[in-house]
Amino acid sequence: MRYILLMHGEKSGVDEYMKWPKEAIERHFAGLRSMAKELSESGEFVGTEGLDIPHRAKVVRAGKNGAPITDGIFPEAKEFLLGYWIVDVENAERAYEIAARISGMPGPNGPLSMPIEVRQIMTHKAEAE
Repeated sequence: MRYILLMHGEKSGVDEYMKWPKEAIERHFAGLRSMAKELSESGEFVGTEGLDIPHRAKVVRAGKNGAPITDGIFPEAKEFLLGYWIVDVENAERAYEIAARISGMPGPNGPLSMPIEVRQIMTHKAEAE
């Protein structure tokens, strides 16, 4: 079963991340690379991507004749999607284990405890649990 692990954070957290010491950033990304390598070796890794900083995000809707209408950032938004992992695992419990490890990646003052939303990827073959 495939799951998407959505990494969420608040704007204040993104602003703080931009101030992390270089060593903390290197430690954090070393942990993420190690996780990707481990999941690749186990055959559970599908992909991961970090997303651009939230203040450059746009929400797009179709306007007249399908022309894109964009709205800027939403300062009142509490949380933003920061990135995601896609894993192919045996069950939801394994996806939760991986999400917990990603959540606990190192930050400048210890584990981050970043909220990770876990959702099964639904295809015509998948069934909701």
